[in-house]
Amino acid sequence: MVRSAFAPQQPSAVEQPAAAGNGGDEHEARPPRIFRSVPAAEPRRATLHAVAAPPPPPGQTVVMPKPAASAPPGPAFGLVETKPPLPAKMGPRAAAAAAAKIASTYDMVEPMTYLYVSVVKARDLPNMDVTGALDPYVEVKLGNFKGVTKHLDKNPNPVWRQTFAFSREHLQSNLLEVAIKDKDMIKDDFVGRVLFDMTDIPQRVPPDSPLAPQWYRLADRSGEKLRHGEIMLAVWIGTQADEAFPEAWHSDAHSLPFEGLSNTRSKVYYSPKLAYLKVVAIAAQDVVPAGSEKGRPLAPVIAKIQLGWQVRRTRPGQPQGSANPVWNEEFMFVAADPFDEPLVVTVEERVAAGRDEPVGRVIIPVQLPSYVPRNDVAKSVEAKWFNLSRALTADEAAAGVTAAKALSEKTTFSSKIHLRLSLETAYHVLDESTHYSSDLQPSAKKLRKSPIGILELGILSARNLVPMKAKEGRLTDPYCVAKYGSKWVRTRTLLNTLAPQWNEQYTWEVFDPCTIVTVAVFDNGYVLGGGEGSKDQRIGKVRVRLSTLEIDRVYTHFYPLMTLTPGGLKKTGELHLAVRFTCTAWANMLGMYGKPLLPKMHYSHPISVLQLDYLRFQAMQMVAARLGRAEPPLRREVVEYMLDVDSHMFSLRRSKANFYRITSLFSGAVAVAKWMEGICKWKNPLTTVLVHVLFLILVCYPELILPTVFLYLFMIGMWNYRRRPRKPPHMDTVLSHAESGLVHPDELDEEFDTFPTSKPGDVVRMRYDRLRSVAGRVQTVVGDLATQGERAQALLSWRDPRATAIFIMLSLVVAVVLYVTPFQVVAVVLGLYLLRHPRFRSKQPSVPFNFYKRLPAKSDMLL
Repeated sequence: MVRSAFAPQQPSAVEQPAAAGNGGDEHEARPPRIFRSVPAAEPRRATLHAVAAPPPPPGQTVVMPKPAASAPPGPAFGLVETKPPLPAKMGPRAAAAAAAKIASTYDMVEPMTYLYVSVVKARDLPNMDVTGALDPYVEVKLGNFKGVTKHLDKNPNPVWRQTFAFSREHLQSNLLEVAIKDKDMIKDDFVGRVLFDMTDIPQRVPPDSPLAPQWYRLADRSGEKLRHGEIMLAVWIGTQADEAFPEAWHSDAHSLPFEGLSNTRSKVYYSPKLAYLKVVAIAAQDVVPAGSEKGRPLAPVIAKIQLGWQVRRTRPGQPQGSANPVWNEEFMFVAADPFDEPLVVTVEERVAAGRDEPVGRVIIPVQLPSYVPRNDVAKSVEAKWFNLSRALTADEAAAGVTAAKALSEKTTFSSKIHLRLSLETAYHVLDESTHYSSDLQPSAKKLRKSPIGILELGILSARNLVPMKAKEGRLTDPYCVAKYGSKWVRTRTLLNTLAPQWNEQYTWEVFDPCTIVTVAVFDNGYVLGGGEGSKDQRIGKVRVRLSTLEIDRVYTHFYPLMTLTPGGLKKTGELHLAVRFTCTAWANMLGMYGKPLLPKMHYSHPISVLQLDYLRFQAMQMVAARLGRAEPPLRREVVEYMLDVDSHMFSLRRSKANFYRITSLFSGAVAVAKWMEGICKWKNPLTTVLVHVLFLILVCYPELILPTVFLYLFMIGMWNYRRRPRKPPHMDTVLSHAESGLVHPDELDEEFDTFPTSKPGDVVRMRYDRLRSVAGRVQTVVGDLATQGERAQALLSWRDPRATAIFIMLSLVVAVVLYVTPFQVVAVVLGLYLLRHPRFRSKQPSVPFNFYKRLPAKSDMLL
């Protein structure tokens, strides 16, 4: 009998903080707002550090109760279906008649009205200072909101090319004022202005061409035209579908410091093109000991291979002490296009423990196919000999001095190393967990398949957001990040709100339906003036698997945002998304279900699981470093959260969740066994008689067995169609063992502990004892399974000579009986015996069961 590895234990309540309920932004009377341009800021790398909760008292036993198998997620963590007025959800006539209609490419978001002011340039501006100098800038003012361009020193013909956007909520005046001022030390001088009546401003809806800017003559405060000075402007009313929307300076960013404005804009990023670099260190030849000592025996020789920060070492060459060591070891590295980092191979002599002296090194440029060929098919790559240079220092290696220098040296003798190098572009470089993969295409472009569909994602809004970190006098500054394939998108950062309205739509090409799109919400920490050292706080994450979506259906739901903290599960808000998957190649999509998930190279030349985890970590580091150098940067903590970098870390909560997932898989078999037991015990005589009749029919007509089985599967599928899921799946808090009462606080504290641990010794000892207790139960379960298998092997192994003799003699008798008796007769007799009435049954175990339990196993041979 298999026992549970997680016994029922004392539950512990986890505090559930209430979600903040702010329905929207409240605008008060404020002084005029100024938003400025910003220079590019150099990103700073940061590393995630888990925050641990206070430990429980030492020696406390921490255990968990088994949850109810069918307990649904709490109502606070469920999906809420919505019906927003999206053009994609309206009928054709309603959409055509809608007054707020936007472009067809933006049919999955609600239209938002903006006033756009494009300030291009000015000319022939009058001089305002006594010195004749003019430092002009433009001030665009609408009610209490205003935007200011950068000022240009001593330039009467300035060029700005800046666009300002005022949302509909900020249209607080009937007049738009565009004024040019002269920057001064004490007080800025007024140069001239242009006024626009809001009722005269035209409307523009893409795909209309952009509005052409026009020259406007400046006027003084009284309205009289100036003799000198003109400004080129374009003013129109549009929506978020406008081309100027992403780069526009939005009026809700008025309170930002000068350096933080660029971190609020929406951007699209692409992951770098990655490929596996395979290096096979075969052997070396004529290795000379390091140093100036002559006649010294050669110490064990190793090869150190380095690509960027990735460093691997071989074992000591065989035979040890030989000048011609042999390794025959294979290593895999992750290389990023354009492959500008060279491969540095150093042969070192291990003269002492922890001390390796370089014997020679060679630098190989990865970007040159003559040195490192591209292998996009499963073919053998020719190995090459490379000269080792003793004069090439580590600093020169870091500077990128290639093997050409070593070849140009006027030396009569050099050691050599035998290497096989290739860029394996037929693999897919995994930078995310295979359970949440959004891209499964190989690195080689010519091996990629054509797209089968289009994924459209509308990031509409969020509500009841909870700040993850206390902010002095502020709410949250939220933005969304979505990832699918190599394309990342980032929405605008909306300031000081718990109910942001983004209404931004993005599109991806789909190459495989069995992939997942990930959307996460973050609280921008940079815009608060925290600078580069501040981190963006995670608010929550949503995953949507494309294969669970119906074709051409628009799904609009509020997805719960949840964050697991050392204090327990916390609901941090709800994210409003619109998702649609459109298929463009039905035959190709259906054919994908019969093809392997990963490219063929992963199966013909598989990579070990341990090495694959190492490569995935290196790929994630490269993606985070590349995206962190963008402007605005996609920060390291954001990339790590999106790629689930810590999903491989041990968690007792996840272990129990996976254990109960396994047990739930056998629930169907257990239900069938109980149903069969009821048939055998005649609990329902009518059902038992029908089973007898069906059994006799199948025995008499065995050709009906397989058709009956598959017809039964078809009927079950058709019966379940009416109960099919109507909502896309989302994160299940009960299945994850994350809700209150299902997880102990100390288990969460252990899950968020750093690696290596930062806890005191008594807490670590308590957790180690708890892990030993759980591992002991798992050990017992594994031992029980091994015992049952060893008893089956003992039937013919003669470990128990009497039991084996009985079994083989019975086998001979059964063989003779089955040979002379028709199969139908044997099947009928055996079936009727198994379905016999309880009156003819004994409460004692059967003879075959007793015989099997008495067979020997190897458990008595263990120490």
